[in-house]
Amino acid sequence: MHSTMSALAYTQPKVCLVTQKTPGANQPVNKRRGARKDATSSKSPSSLTPVSQSPDFNAKGNHRQHKQGSAAPSAKGVKAKGHYKPRPKSKPGTKPKPRPQNPVIVLFNKPFDVLCQFTDEQGRQTLKDFIPIQDVYAAGRLDRDSEGLLLLTNDGQLQSRITEPKKKTDKIYWVQVEGIPSDEALKALREGVTLKDGPTLPARVERIDEPNIWPRNPPVRERKQIPTSWLAITICEGRNRQVRRMTAHVGYPTLRLIRYKIGQWSLDDITNGEYKVLPQS
Repeated sequence: MHSTMSALAYTQPKVCLVTQKTPGANQPVNKRRGARKDATSSKSPSSLTPVSQSPDFNAKGNHRQHKQGSAAPSAKGVKAKGHYKPRPKSKPGTKPKPRPQNPVIVLFNKPFDVLCQFTDEQGRQTLKDFIPIQDVYAAGRLDRDSEGLLLLTNDGQLQSRITEPKKKTDKIYWVQVEGIPSDEALKALREGVTLKDGPTLPARVERIDEPNIWPRNPPVRERKQIPTSWLAITICEGRNRQVRRMTAHVGYPTLRLIRYKIGQWSLDDITNGEYKVLPQS
């Protein structure tokens, strides 16, 4: 008996339990994603969408490449055959504004330190302090520290035509600069200079004598040791503070800037702070 039990103990194989570790077993499980996976795996093969009918794969089963920066087509943007159907773009209104029954043009000689608008919450001087005409708007702007011609109108078509860059309406400025510009500086302005927002178009630039104009209030601060000079600069663009940036770029800062002309309209016979109404047919 003892020998039989010894034989059985010798011949009985040992059973070892091996625990297989699953990758990521210690990581938290996304219950929602796991539930979705279980639900998907429980579907029968007939209920799954074939690869050839998926919007992300073509007929040969190859992955469909989407353009860079665009998302895969959604169910709303896909036809039954899996071809992408872009949504139509809305067309903006292109109808021009109708002309008013009584179109007018107002030429205003804007003083220094006046805002180019009719209202201001800070109580500063605006166009309302000088122009009592209703429903007219500025065709182009003039900086608060600039002076001269400002054109206002109730004609939306005229306003658009003056401010449209493609129309290239000439504007002439009388510019007082610090120093006496060299020929090289004037040549650079005529050919166009490169500013932070890009190169400027060629300009017409001439040296002129000091024009017979009104005194500025307050007066320009001039340094006694540095002379000043005047230029007539004609441009057809309307960038923010463009003339001032152009002269500073070539080394001659602008001290005073007066707009003398816009297209066919000029400051002639208009006192500073006054305006003139031009009825239109």
